Amino acid sequence: MDIAEFERMYSDCYSALQRYCYFKLPCKADGDDVLQEVALSAWKNRESIRSTGSFKTWLMQIATNKIRDFYRRRAKDLNVSFDDINELTLSQSRFGISVTETVKETIDALGDIDKEVITLSYLQNIPQAEIARRLGIPIGTVKSRLHNARHRFKNEYLQSSLKGEIKMKRLPNLLPEYKIKRTDKEPFKCKWEELQGWMIIPKLGENLTWAMYDLPERKINGEYKLKVTGRACVHGIEGVLITADIRDIAVAGDMNDVHDNCSTREFIAQLTDTHVRFLAESHMHEGVKNFFTFLDGDAFLDNWGFGEDNCGSNIYPERKGIINRDDSIITCPSENFVLDVIDRCIVSIGNKDYDTIRIMDIECYNTGVVSEQFLDYNGRTILWRRFNRNDWRIDYYKQKWSDKLPDNERLTINGETYVHWYDCISDYII
Repeated sequence: MDIAEFERMYSDCYSALQRYCYFKLPCKADGDDVLQEVALSAWKNRESIRSTGSFKTWLMQIATNKIRDFYRRRAKDLNVSFDDINELTLSQSRFGISVTETVKETIDALGDIDKEVITLSYLQNIPQAEIARRLGIPIGTVKSRLHNARHRFKNEYLQSSLKGEIKMKRLPNLLPEYKIKRTDKEPFKCKWEELQGWMIIPKLGENLTWAMYDLPERKINGEYKLKVTGRACVHGIEGVLITADIRDIAVAGDMNDVHDNCSTREFIAQLTDTHVRFLAESHMHEGVKNFFTFLDGDAFLDNWGFGEDNCGSNIYPERKGIINRDDSIITCPSENFVLDVIDRCIVSIGNKDYDTIRIMDIECYNTGVVSEQFLDYNGRTILWRRFNRNDWRIDYYKQKWSDKLPDNERLTINGETYVHWYDCISDYII
């Protein structure tokens, strides 16, 4: 193959080659570097091609190999084995075709601090001294963050490399003892992509199991196995379908006699660059499958909606100062959708300590119901706690919650008493 013929065929394929490299790599600069490597390799090995009709396939295979080499180099820097990497696996998302099970995806799954320092150091090749200058932190802090980020990267990658296998972690029948210690540090920023109240992130490939524990006995009374099963569309708005297998559990006193009833419900949810929200919900009732969507008014919004016109919850929570807390005494505006970052706490569960921010919502979903949840740097829930106003559903329960649960923790919110009812944890922490 002479120079003219090579240049003509290469030029005909260049647009497709460029799109492929830009799509597969973290940034345009990396794409340009790989494109140069592909061009050089193709020119050096042009005599190996047997048929001009297979030129494009041959060229794309060279690109595939060079992209793989790129990720191998990054993995070597991060001290991760790439023997089982499959960065070419594709899946459909609401943004079109996306790459899964790659180093880039694993980095994206990390918390903002880890993601920032790894991106600067390993993907942008910025020296540590320059990173320290940019972030306004000592170089020793950069080194420490990189060390911790590499460790978390390895753990995250090993989990994501199971190629879709669901890791089944058994949640305990008794809620572990925990302590919550408020600190004087300012709340950190994180990316909170979970569906509020259900803890799962509505992305393809996500799965999570969480359980509910009655207090003060701390016995499990429900287990929820959630899995994102595919794409879905509601009234022209695209999201993902989530299946929840639910076990309502009755545990006898010795913890060995467990009775349960199983059911399934489904959700359609949407995650955008700024918000996460429910679009629809379905469940069985008396043998009939019921559907509710965001167009069903109060029947949907009172239970599943959030924000103006069901815009959803902001995935970048910030402290607004609308909820003021002094130990168990809380004041806040008397209006709907009161949600705020309260403070920063160390949550100790078992032998593990978690640095968290505490978020409270006051009657966002249900009149008379308050929750507080504790998020780590990755925006994942470590602990979720529910409180009921003293007269919540008194017609049904026939007594006040302070009488029903006299030993449970209490909060006073705008002069009203709220009683701690139950807690939730997920397999994220075990």
